[in-house]
Amino acid sequence: MQTLTIGELARRTGVAVGTLRMWETRHGFPVATRLPSGHRRYAGATVPQVVEVARRRDAGTRLDLAIADVVAGTAPVSPSVYATLRRLHPHLHPQRLRKSTVLALTRALEDECCAHGQRPWLFGAFQRERFYRQAQERWQELARTASGSWALAAFGSPDPDPDTSPVEVDLPADAPMRREWSFVCLAPDLPAALSAWELPGQEGAPDRDRIFETVWTLEPRAVADAARCCAHVVADLGHDTADVLRAADRPASPVATDLRQATELFHRVLSYVDRAR
Repeated sequence: MQTLTIGELARRTGVAVGTLRMWETRHGFPVATRLPSGHRRYAGATVPQVVEVARRRDAGTRLDLAIADVVAGTAPVSPSVYATLRRLHPHLHPQRLRKSTVLALTRALEDECCAHGQRPWLFGAFQRERFYRQAQERWQELARTASGSWALAAFGSPDPDPDTSPVEVDLPADAPMRREWSFVCLAPDLPAALSAWELPGQEGAPDRDRIFETVWTLEPRAVADAARCCAHVVADLGHDTADVLRAADRPASPVATDLRQATELFHRVLSYVDRAR
């Protein structure tokens, strides 16, 4: 079995030799075998582990927790897109927005991603069936150019046809995503994710004025984590999302969310927010 020196491990992972030594001293990771000479040698499987620990550390996860998760083999999967983004990417600061503003931002992201996205994977969480039905025609159009699409809600009677696009996924009564409004577009050229959690105690509020704590991002790794969360939720409910998981696990390409794209998205957001008012 081929092994790596600490220098080779550093080159392959982008983590400095001094950092690797510090991790080993303080946390017992990465695990090395010692030659009679005292030199460290690492198995090839250590490379993706170190890369994943570094990714989670850079996203804001505490180093000891990142190492514990990776060593235990636990994936950063939660049945909630909002919780996934807040846990793995704490730099995404939530904002409290009215539903009308959340809807405007969602539509702007949908338009921009599907205008630029090359065969994206799409997930939408709508809370209740009636909210999805209001957007169904729009989502059917978005799904036409997608690699796959799923609509998640508390469906009383989801369309049982597996060829329906988007696929309608009935969320059980205890599903955390029943309280969320989410949009995830996994695409190599313009990824995007938004998740909004409805604050409790708003039973008497007008629908458009309900308050949601909202995060959104165009960062490829954060979007991949959100897509992975959705794919696992959908798979647990009996749907095949293996292709999505494979796409989410691919190394993130250096996406150029350039100023022109950012400007176009901002213009769309302004337009939708203005119309909502």
